Amino acid sequence: MQIKFCGAARNVTGSCHLITLDTGYRILLDCGLYQGGGKEDDISNRQWYFEPSNVDTLILSHAHIDHTGRVPYLVRSGFRGTIHSTHATRSLCSIMLLDSAKIQERDAELTNKRILAKRKKKNGNSKKTPLVEPLYDTDNVSDTMRLFASYSYDRWYKIHDQVEICFRDQGHILGSASVSLRITEGSKTTTVGFTGDIGRPDRPILRDPAQLPEVDYLICESTYGDKEHESKPVQSQMFLDVMRQTCIENRGKLIIPAFSIGRTQELVYMMDQMYNDGSLPRVPVYVDSPLAVNATEIYGSHPECFDNQLNQYLLTDDDPFGFNSLHYVRSVDKSKWLNATQEPCVIISASGMMNAGRIRHHMFHNLEDPKSTFLIVGYCSPDTAGGILKAGASELKIQGEVLNVNANIMSMDSFSAHGDRKEMLNNISNQKSTVKRIFLVHGEYDTQQQFAEYLGQNGFPKVTVPDLGEEISL
Repeated sequence: MQIKFCGAARNVTGSCHLITLDTGYRILLDCGLYQGGGKEDDISNRQWYFEPSNVDTLILSHAHIDHTGRVPYLVRSGFRGTIHSTHATRSLCSIMLLDSAKIQERDAELTNKRILAKRKKKNGNSKKTPLVEPLYDTDNVSDTMRLFASYSYDRWYKIHDQVEICFRDQGHILGSASVSLRITEGSKTTTVGFTGDIGRPDRPILRDPAQLPEVDYLICESTYGDKEHESKPVQSQMFLDVMRQTCIENRGKLIIPAFSIGRTQELVYMMDQMYNDGSLPRVPVYVDSPLAVNATEIYGSHPECFDNQLNQYLLTDDDPFGFNSLHYVRSVDKSKWLNATQEPCVIISASGMMNAGRIRHHMFHNLEDPKSTFLIVGYCSPDTAGGILKAGASELKIQGEVLNVNANIMSMDSFSAHGDRKEMLNNISNQKSTVKRIFLVHGEYDTQQQFAEYLGQNGFPKVTVPDLGEEISL
């Protein structure tokens, strides 16, 4: 048996790992989109480290685009196997992949208009820039959704003569799971685990992450392998302080770039509780993301993923994702109005790394306003707009213009849906007596090296940080 690391190797995005059995049966774990690196990511997204038509089955850990965003391209490239996921992951993929396709189609259309305009201006005398083709389109997404089969947590399912699978709740986003495989080759059974993205204990909405069954080999994420998050009480008070200072004292806008799935719902739920206990300042709150609006509706249709705290909360408030001063924004006109209004308000908009979506327009209109605050509430790759602002940039190029960064830039990593190094260690602590080797993925290389050392200090002697394209025999 072999494992080949085809994405998220010494990198945070593009999760993709191929397991090939001795019989030639091929299992792909995740098929995510590279995000945040501009043209380099486009090249990476179009490159395979295997032949897609030869992959027999695909298993998805959760719906985030950096774990699922290339699945329609996989199908477009020839994959015809079954896609296995939890029920909620399937539901979220139905809207997220469609949204991704529409964004790619629109971006390609705008880029091609610029290319054709330049060709016309130069009268065809210069070398022609090739037109851009989207990675996939909405028809490819329709073909993809027909291949899904979904499952419940905590049960073993046979997906092939040699392979059984078990999903366990990882508490990262709705439907997120670790993946455990029991693989039988001849008289030998090998167990392989994939953590997916490890969530955080004692977080709102979702159940705490569950440990995987003991495995022989473990593929483990490492996003926050070099740090520990703030505690929840500190987080809530910090958020209120930032909101009061920005919206009440400065009369400005608090703009929060947040991923449409998970982060947005957690923020809204937290503010719903603050509204009910009277601590939330009475200023309007806008969720400006059609995808987030649709995702919030899906959250409401999967109560099987809720934790006990939310189930108890529902007895007193039947809508934990809505309060009187909260407004969900779908239309483009309403989104443009938010750019023009001078009223103090909170705007939650995607994307979380500030590299795409409606948040770009809010940056363009508010980044030079010293009354406004941009509150970054999760991980941002260093080369994305969010990462650049977190690093202290004094200016940023947006929509072709270089803007001065006059707005306040703040960050609260405690909102991250990724566990910190202690929480990840606790999640895999039951593996010490069985695991022969751990492979760290989904992290920046420096962070992975620190996390590997941390795991070694805590009883895991065989920790590897594989490189992109590296293939290892088990």
